[in-house]
Amino acid sequence: MPSYKLIYFPVTALGEPIRFLFSYAGIKFVDERFNEEDWPKLKLTMPFGKVPVLEVDGKKIDQSVAICRYLAKQCGLAGKNNWESLEIDATVDTIHDLRANIAGFHYESNKQAKEEKLKAAKETVPYYLERLDAQVKKNGGYFVGGTLTWADLTFVGLLDYLNHMMNEEIVEKYENLKQLQKKVEELPTIKSWIKKRPSTMYQN
Repeated sequence: MPSYKLIYFPVTALGEPIRFLFSYAGIKFVDERFNEEDWPKLKLTMPFGKVPVLEVDGKKIDQSVAICRYLAKQCGLAGKNNWESLEIDATVDTIHDLRANIAGFHYESNKQAKEEKLKAAKETVPYYLERLDAQVKKNGGYFVGGTLTWADLTFVGLLDYLNHMMNEEIVEKYENLKQLQKKVEELPTIKSWIKKRPSTMYQN
């Protein structure tokens, strides 16, 4: 078994789907969280100056989606065939499109531009959530194939971060997504991880 170390900020955000996958599979990993003031120096040691980064036997790799896909293949959450794998990839990309729409206004520093982006997000976020909710309903309570995949862990793993940026519980009006969240968070290994994980204190 390789040795794993996840390097990320002390928040859920993009690191949490990776932590969910490790926890679900019962794979031991070092959860290395660094302080904001250490980032400028640490950034120089990262492959492309970004995190999360996964170390596998000392070798560094970045890109959170690629890391999740790599882990999902190891724990049987990457689909039963090529078509399901494609559906999962498309769903995960859509989830990150949703995240990008929310982050676009959340991190905007210009007040006028922020208001404009927030107005746009108020339209685009429900657009995504309605369709994701319908997808879960159509597929028997999960995003793909009527069973748990890494798309489900990605969405639920990111929810804390998305809720923070939107300053609301974004799935409150979407019953199928709410039930999906409940199912994932009640998985014994995920439930155990959530209970013991460090608390997240977002700075902005």
